[in-house]
Amino acid sequence: MSAEKPLDPATIAARAAGAVDTGHGGVVPGVQPTTTFRRDESYALQSGGSYGRDHNANVAQAEEVLRQLEGAAQTRLFPSGMAAVAALFRTLPDGARVVMQSGIYWGVLAWVRKFCARRNIRLEEIDAADPLAIRKALVEKADLVWIEVPSNPWLKVADIAAIAKLTHDSGGLLAVDGTAATPVLTRALDFGADISMHSATKAINGHTDVLAGVLSCRDADSEVWQAICADRMEAGAILGAFEAWLLMRGMRTLPLRMERMCRSAQMLAEALDAHDRVELVRYPGLPEHPAHVLARAQMKGGFGYLMSVLVKGGTEEALAVAGRLQLIHRATSLGGVESLVEHRATIEPHTGIPGNLLRLSVGIEDPGDLLADLDQALRG
Repeated sequence: MSAEKPLDPATIAARAAGAVDTGHGGVVPGVQPTTTFRRDESYALQSGGSYGRDHNANVAQAEEVLRQLEGAAQTRLFPSGMAAVAALFRTLPDGARVVMQSGIYWGVLAWVRKFCARRNIRLEEIDAADPLAIRKALVEKADLVWIEVPSNPWLKVADIAAIAKLTHDSGGLLAVDGTAATPVLTRALDFGADISMHSATKAINGHTDVLAGVLSCRDADSEVWQAICADRMEAGAILGAFEAWLLMRGMRTLPLRMERMCRSAQMLAEALDAHDRVELVRYPGLPEHPAHVLARAQMKGGFGYLMSVLVKGGTEEALAVAGRLQLIHRATSLGGVESLVEHRATIEPHTGIPGNLLRLSVGIEDPGDLLADLDQALRG
């Protein structure tokens, strides 16, 4: 194999970036749960590790898989997506200015609002998918710009490269939440982002059995990245060994799962878009999506597994449709092998989410079965 040809993401994931059980020769690494490490007679470390809060073989192995998938300089795992978000925002000084995309995952937005208020940080929320709005917001320096591509639940697609240039010209850093795309579809760092974030709980793990978050960087020597790494170790925001092992197991099939989920989501989006009981489908893979051309340029191999469907008939009918589904689970979260439906206005009240919006996370089931379930639920 030529050293010049980079490995395909499917190969990186399937081989777990080359991780094996070095102790017993197994092709699957074992779980190493130790929290402390032995020293020799002179009190020198024997293995390079010192304490589990910053040294765990399973965490390091999973980080390396993600680092390679992201094309990152370094990657760090956290116990949840929100822990990863908090680690980045804690690097901001008091009085900093943050520009944040509006209409994104409500958990991030709600926490950031409270955090910025406590720390006297100026927070400006804008429609980052609007080029004029983002340009206007970045005439003045923003210490941090945060966007979510595609956004949840509106499925808006912001121009990462254009926003990265504007952010850097203003002297700030750009962070991208790519949870709905994963690094298999979009490598935000390749488009100029400084920090890439994912809730690894979702499609990266893919089996709805692990909480995890991840940050990756373009410049491992930057002051912000060094502060993130130090804070994780000192504050103890470390992922457990077993969770890291499960995460790596899930990542082995990530490209394969994304291929199936994207293909099924595209088919469902097209069918639902033509359904007489559906008002609108928000999905970047549909030609009428406002950012379809941009999504095609930024997303490799598909348009993701997430979509929002606006049902005709208002809130009561949307809830009735969700209640009639038989195969698709009514549950919060996204990105798992099982398809999920969520009535966003129930989960996220008083935020402007239409009562007739149902968010679908498409899994790996047979798409024909999923469509039949949706059709019978819509027709009542």
